[in-house]
Amino acid sequence: MDHVIEAPRADDASEIARVLLAAWLQTYPDEQAGIDEEWIRVHRGAATSPEEVAQWREFIVRAGYQPDELFCRVVRYQGEIVGFLCGRREADAVNLGPMYLLRKAQGSGLGGRLMDVFLDWAGETPMRLWVTAYNERAIRFYQRYGFEATGERLLWRGRLPNMRMARVPLSDHVI
Repeated sequence: MDHVIEAPRADDASEIARVLLAAWLQTYPDEQAGIDEEWIRVHRGAATSPEEVAQWREFIVRAGYQPDELFCRVVRYQGEIVGFLCGRREADAVNLGPMYLLRKAQGSGLGGRLMDVFLDWAGETPMRLWVTAYNERAIRFYQRYGFEATGERLLWRGRLPNMRMARVPLSDHVI
């Protein structure tokens, strides 16, 4: 069976929260930044709390009722969620994020398939996202889709270095 990309159901909220925490544990440990499993569990461990799961459930339900404003898709493999991408349309841009694929789902083109679905949804609206500055794999991925660093930086929880990337529609490029 192949990976399936689809809109999540409200009862997927706890699994999305679990994938979020697992992806953080796989992606962000960095000795130089002082980020280890313990730091992640302190700062993101609540991702699987009943309150956070309830927020995911609410977002999923709202996305179903407001599909032009809110976007969320999950990647399933043999019934298990192995990744997801969510976004939000605002007055001036579409915010991409969060986007995570567990390591076991990476390297097979799934990220590109997920991004294509998101870009179809976003259309020609300018887009922006935050990415961890030392996550070179993610930065290269976003660059392949036309995102460029804006120079804006944010140190999340005093330790995790993030950078803003943005994408302007092709129709806005001067030739």
